[in-house]
Amino acid sequence: MTLQERVEAVRANIAAAAREAGREAGEITLVAATKVQTSETIRQAIAAGITVCGENRVQEMTAHLADNAYEGAALHFIGHLQTNKVKFVVGRVDLIESVGSLHLLEAIQAQAAKAGVVQDILLEVNVGGEESKSGVAVSELPELVERSLQLDHVRLRGLMAIPPAAREPGENRPFFAQMHQLFVDIKGNIDDNKAVLDCLSMGMSGDYMDAVREGATLVRVGTALFGPRPPMGTPR
Repeated sequence: MTLQERVEAVRANIAAAAREAGREAGEITLVAATKVQTSETIRQAIAAGITVCGENRVQEMTAHLADNAYEGAALHFIGHLQTNKVKFVVGRVDLIESVGSLHLLEAIQAQAAKAGVVQDILLEVNVGGEESKSGVAVSELPELVERSLQLDHVRLRGLMAIPPAAREPGENRPFFAQMHQLFVDIKGNIDDNKAVLDCLSMGMSGDYMDAVREGATLVRVGTALFGPRPPMGTPR
């Protein structure tokens, strides 16, 4: 399949899953996870209809920005963000999806204030309670939400999660359902005009249809669009 055909296939799957859940396909945004892709491949993806690119690594993102590779699409940062790299990301992306600690939240606030911008963010939730993954614990999420709403250079847009790797089809649906309930609860508890909670980012190549069935508004898809990733350092 060509890249164009894979984009169309993923969109068709999203639409089918949305219909099953009584939703409109237009409620879900496909984020192309462009980790280890070349600038030319990113341009081809945008030409094929991709409207949002998601980057995992600051160094790759910076190089692609220098190439104007994302022209015509919004840019999200979806990977683990170290506080010493915040200055390279804040104000350069439309959305930071992976804010999973108070320390990182405060660093983004400080850099955004310095740059004179308001940075849109999602709070990353470690919904599976895995020690190997970043993200705030479910029990600590309300405190992080409250703090984010106090900051004048950060705008909370919603939640993001990477559940445990599924061993069987459908295994992650309970995690997705839990995330959707957290999202609904937080929206219901917030009375703040500056908060626009409209993003629930969950689901990747192996489970994005289940994520859509459970309420995702953003799905982050890489392999299903671009094929298996080459090993890091492989000439491309």
